[in-house]
Amino acid sequence: MNGTVDVKDVIWWQVYPLGFTGAPIRPDTDAQRAPAHRLRRLIPWLDHMTDMGFTGLLLGPIFSSTSHGYDTVDHFSIDSRLGDDDDFDALVRSCHAHGIRLMLDGVFNHVGSRHPLFLRALERCREGNGSGDGLFRMRRRDDGGVDYPMFEGHADLPELDHDSPAVASLVHDVMEHWMRRGADAWRLDAAYAVAPAFWSRVIPPVREDFPDSWFLGEVIHGDYAGIVDVSGMDSVTQYEMWKAVWSSLESANFYELDWCLKRHDAFLGSFVPQTFIGNHDVTRIASRVGERMAELAAVVLFTVGGVPSVYYGDEYAMTGVKEDRFGGDDAIRPAFPDDSASMGASPDSERMLGLYRALVRMRRDRPWLTRAVTAPVSVDNRRYAYDSLESEEHLSAGSVSRRSLRVELGLDPAPWARIGEAGHTILAIGPQG
Repeated sequence: MNGTVDVKDVIWWQVYPLGFTGAPIRPDTDAQRAPAHRLRRLIPWLDHMTDMGFTGLLLGPIFSSTSHGYDTVDHFSIDSRLGDDDDFDALVRSCHAHGIRLMLDGVFNHVGSRHPLFLRALERCREGNGSGDGLFRMRRRDDGGVDYPMFEGHADLPELDHDSPAVASLVHDVMEHWMRRGADAWRLDAAYAVAPAFWSRVIPPVREDFPDSWFLGEVIHGDYAGIVDVSGMDSVTQYEMWKAVWSSLESANFYELDWCLKRHDAFLGSFVPQTFIGNHDVTRIASRVGERMAELAAVVLFTVGGVPSVYYGDEYAMTGVKEDRFGGDDAIRPAFPDDSASMGASPDSERMLGLYRALVRMRRDRPWLTRAVTAPVSVDNRRYAYDSLESEEHLSAGSVSRRSLRVELGLDPAPWARIGEAGHTILAIGPQG
């Protein structure tokens, strides 16, 4: 695994800050863009993180942007809808006082079309004085218009030129600026759209200055292990497992999950993937498969190898459907109240909170699970059992025997799960528990 950070003690809680704090996502007036110290609203929630056992805060975009945060207009300033540098510094101090690591979302594949550097390059290209200022690829058309690469066809998201040393220098400077202010790690947004060799030019000098830094790439599909090896990243998002978990439950086909876990074990031989069952881009797990099967998904998340991440609200059994339309992300990026005491309680949310607390505690008590591999015990469409085994390559010094958990999942007569250790049940849910 790249880097010197030992991630076995980190369980991330992912938050989309603009949504969480109730900021206007698509502001159209000066009043909606007026400076507001919303970022500090996260600070009372650090007690919730401590209570649940989460040890890392994975923040969505917080830099100045036009709307949803992924259309950056200034990488060196906090979005006015969230506050300013003082608010960021206060959050950093509070995180570190709680023993919580902070990961920032680096949107380095593209910028917003209102970014001053893009506007300057665009104007110069129109005047025939350049082709992107070394930051963008631009071509002036005969009619005076300008063509440039766009992220997934969005004209308001012009892509940076990742072959340019100027872009590598910009990304390096942004990373180091915020790490000097206290950030511990980076999520590299849309890393799948950037050649891995680009990251191999940027990450090593940052790691040299910040040896404990950690880099997570957003990679949806492709050669996970190859991308990690070439790029120098520590981890990538394990979308294969995310899909296999909900799909095997939704379609009552545990063979799919069993096949995926075999691939997952192979990844663990070279790096530790980031595992998740929800994030800011996908339908909530409780909406996808129902609350009871969402409990089984959580069991899988915390009993297989990887660096687990919990999307804010999933621990409350929150629902929300992502839709393919303008504003279709709003339902999965909701505002939260001032603190956990103001959330309100329901039997469903209390049940899920209890389950997550137990699973996180189990995970933190068994750090070997970070690199655990799995071995199927029995599998059919509606019932699955596997052993999570301490990796032979990472046996603790002085270990007498290889540690393991027995995990059983079933859908009949209703969803249930059992986790056993050394012949004893340590956690059970559902009618067979």
